[in-house]
Amino acid sequence: MKRLSAQYIITNTGPALKRAIVNTEDDGTIISIEETEGELTEKHTVEFYNGIIIPGFVNCHCHLELSHLKGAIAESGGLGFFIEQVRGTRENSKENIIKSVYLADNDMYQAGIVLCADVCNTTDTFNLKKESRIRYLNLLEAFGIDPDKARRRIDEITDVAKTAGKMNLLYSFVPHSTYSMSLSLLRLLKEITNNNKVTSIHFLETPAEKSFLEDHSGTLMLSYIRSGLLPARLETVKSHADAVLNEITPSGNLILVHNTFADRETISLVKRRENTYWCLCPNSNYYIEKEVPPVTLLLEEGCEIVIGTDSLASNTKLDILAELITLQMHYPSLAIEDLVAWGTINGARALGADKDFGKIEAGKKPGLLLLQNVDLINMKLLPESYVTRLL
Repeated sequence: MKRLSAQYIITNTGPALKRAIVNTEDDGTIISIEETEGELTEKHTVEFYNGIIIPGFVNCHCHLELSHLKGAIAESGGLGFFIEQVRGTRENSKENIIKSVYLADNDMYQAGIVLCADVCNTTDTFNLKKESRIRYLNLLEAFGIDPDKARRRIDEITDVAKTAGKMNLLYSFVPHSTYSMSLSLLRLLKEITNNNKVTSIHFLETPAEKSFLEDHSGTLMLSYIRSGLLPARLETVKSHADAVLNEITPSGNLILVHNTFADRETISLVKRRENTYWCLCPNSNYYIEKEVPPVTLLLEEGCEIVIGTDSLASNTKLDILAELITLQMHYPSLAIEDLVAWGTINGARALGADKDFGKIEAGKKPGLLLLQNVDLINMKLLPESYVTRLL
């Protein structure tokens, strides 16, 4: 049994507790929380820390299999350029890909991540996930703009699913984005996702997405032309809201990823879909587009926010705290309790795993982290804030 205390404990079950005590089994299962009203007397068995104890982090969007692309793609080129570079540099030795995957997984664990929704186009990460200390939900991603190849794309991702099933790995089929899916492919995918518990889609990551859907113009169109991937005929959804409301499964939770250029009209329409979560990956957004998501607008519209890291192709590290610090720096009025909730309990709910993760509560095993170098007077994150694993 362990007894842990800190200046504050954010349990996600109520207000932050001052100098409370968390009692745990040696394996990390929470036994109880003792409230002290802030008057913690010196006790021989209590480990006291100068910081904030929080639950383990939840990463709602990652591409682990792109970890070998760290530093390979220049910053600030915009999404069209980024996609072209990923296509051009994705091929690598299997040995290098696997090595980078294991390193990235270990780094995520050390950064306090306990649960991760990971986008997969291949089986490259599956062996790692059988032994990882992180729980993964595998989001098996379909994409393809050519309607005549839609059935082939479904067959390809179904083959990946067969391997996941044989290995007893959790998975869902998901679409990549509105701009990378023909209508035929979206509809075929919808047919096989009737029972999805979790679906995700890249969403409004660049202004060029709208121009592409509206009249097949803009930088994404140019990217398809330059890459030689423009099919003989184009059939796309009318809008982002049309995709969410009519062409994506209504089953389970839906995670909209990035939202960097989300606008009030689209948000208002999309909110008609129940169980929708808005995933922010600000460091990736800044890496690609030199923009951060419109947090104030999302909050005004009552959006449920969760956090992701995206991949090492568009980020320097897979670290939820680094994402939260970026949001704090751009939106100083955000409270640390809300930021922590976005990176923990909200993510656990979005992934349907809040029975186990996201709260410091008796019976749960959420992982315990210590936030340090925090402004404890104003309860704000600082650029120098860091996290240490306690359990």
